Amino acid sequence: MTSWMLWLALAGALTILELFSGTFYLLMIALGMLAGALVAFAGAAETVQLLTAAAVGAAATALLRRSRPRRADAANDPNINLDIGQTLHVPHWHAGRDTARVMYRGAMWDVDLAPGAVARPGEFVIREIRGSRLIVSNQPE
Repeated sequence: MTSWMLWLALAGALTILELFSGTFYLLMIALGMLAGALVAFAGAAETVQLLTAAAVGAAATALLRRSRPRRADAANDPNINLDIGQTLHVPHWHAGRDTARVMYRGAMWDVDLAPGAVARPGEFVIREIRGSRLIVSNQPE
């Protein structure tokens, strides 16, 4: 078996393994091995084949890593936490503090004011959830 056939066999094996993992990283390494096969088919030395496969695989993996979206903070992301943006009624605030205790979705929640919000009875919008605390503001954004 010639070296370019070996490179193609390894790339195929990694592609099959990728089907079981679903991360695309093995596929990027397989692209590097495909580049090694092309260089081997052109007649380059083994050292050049290895360096080409490593460089292309590393570059493809780095590009894949950069293209993945960053994870958002679930505490204030309405796409993750559906309570963000919902309204609730705060009948009264604790004296001297910017906290309250309200019924929301059938349970008692502690409520804190977001920066810039005013502690007065009325309707508030949930901006963030930290543990069992709802961070609310009375200004629509």
